[in-house]
Amino acid sequence: MLEFIDRHRDQYITWLQDICRQPSVAAQNRGMTETASLVENIMRDLGAETKQVETSGYPVVCGTFQKEKKKSLLFYNHYDVQPEDPIELWESPPFAAEIRDGRIYARGVADNKGNLMARLAAVHAYRHVRGELPLQVKFVVEGEEEIGSVHLEEFADRHQDWLQADGCIWEFGYKNADGRPQVSLGVKGMCYVELVCRGANTDLHSANAAIIENPAWRLIWALSTLKTPDEKIQIAGFYDKVAPLTAEDINVLENMIYSEESTLAKLGLRSFLLNLTGLPLKEKLIFQPTCTICGLESGYTGEGSKTVLPSVARAKIDFRLVPNQDPHEIHSLLRKHLDQHGFSDIEMIPYALEHPARTEIVNPLAVSVLETTKQIYGMEPTVMPMSPGTGPMYVLCQRLGIPAVSVGVGNFASNNHAPNENILLEDYVQGIKHIAAIMDDFAKRGNSQ
Repeated sequence: MLEFIDRHRDQYITWLQDICRQPSVAAQNRGMTETASLVENIMRDLGAETKQVETSGYPVVCGTFQKEKKKSLLFYNHYDVQPEDPIELWESPPFAAEIRDGRIYARGVADNKGNLMARLAAVHAYRHVRGELPLQVKFVVEGEEEIGSVHLEEFADRHQDWLQADGCIWEFGYKNADGRPQVSLGVKGMCYVELVCRGANTDLHSANAAIIENPAWRLIWALSTLKTPDEKIQIAGFYDKVAPLTAEDINVLENMIYSEESTLAKLGLRSFLLNLTGLPLKEKLIFQPTCTICGLESGYTGEGSKTVLPSVARAKIDFRLVPNQDPHEIHSLLRKHLDQHGFSDIEMIPYALEHPARTEIVNPLAVSVLETTKQIYGMEPTVMPMSPGTGPMYVLCQRLGIPAVSVGVGNFASNNHAPNENILLEDYVQGIKHIAAIMDDFAKRGNSQ
């Protein structure tokens, strides 16, 4: 199997370049129909029964291989990508999929087309070498992950019977700064909102600031009530449902390999937040919720000066949530907090409300992924009890009783959502081998439900 993949690596790299050269920017509705059809055609050419399932947004592309097999493994991916801005910072065109120094550069190559194509290539290799897959394989490839998977719950509600599987390989995966692969057993949840503060009905000369309230200041004062400098979130009730750490959680954290020095060096930093290190650092990364300002916008920020009193100020903030926090409840608590602090006039626009999700390390799928990671990469992986990131894992998997584990072909410097997004070609080929090994190993293990 591994030799077959090595012999066909150039073919698999070409497949990846082809799909990366097709723009699919969900936020701008650019290339979405074309990419959905391209993904469906690739799966059909590989022998899958395929369909595009319409939603109130972009379609979900579904494919099934070896339908007659009783045991099943689900792959979740997405075909949409982030906007490529700022384009001027790219060293090659964002959709050219150029190869330089052993890396392929393209918007979406790490997030998420590299993982999607590695999984499809693994199916291709397995069927050619063994004649058939060892279990039923299902693909769910959505087109709205980068805009919050707005309609994935609608899809999941309508197709629960089809989605049922013994396990799911989730969309992402990376290597640490020291080259060690990560295996993630869940994701944090999220409450992502935009706060909007309005003043006069037009921008004014800044001389009017003597008598006209500045919405930028008002928004800053509102934001300052959310969190203290020691990172304590001040929203009443915010921490009430945070699940306490178990002995097993602490054991996993103690054994979790996290290269602090390599990470700081890669980022050009001297220390982590609050000077954390060791177990407290890992606990905060994995098991503690966050409150983060993602963006601020108001008034004039161009070159030179412009004396202006802005009419509106906006801030986008996200809260990363841990078990057992509910994003809808956190949204309500935030509204109540602002009202009680005198900011009832500030609008709240929700963008993403996603539950945290987690799979236990003793689950057969988790065991299978961990064992095959050691087999393919020749080293112990970093086991992440939950990824610090977020995705719609709960909607598609845990609420339906499906365990989910994340592995993939990205790296610490893949620049997801940033200019010069990339993956290493060798990581891509290793990722293909790993998926083939997971299918082979998981098919032999006991039922995970």
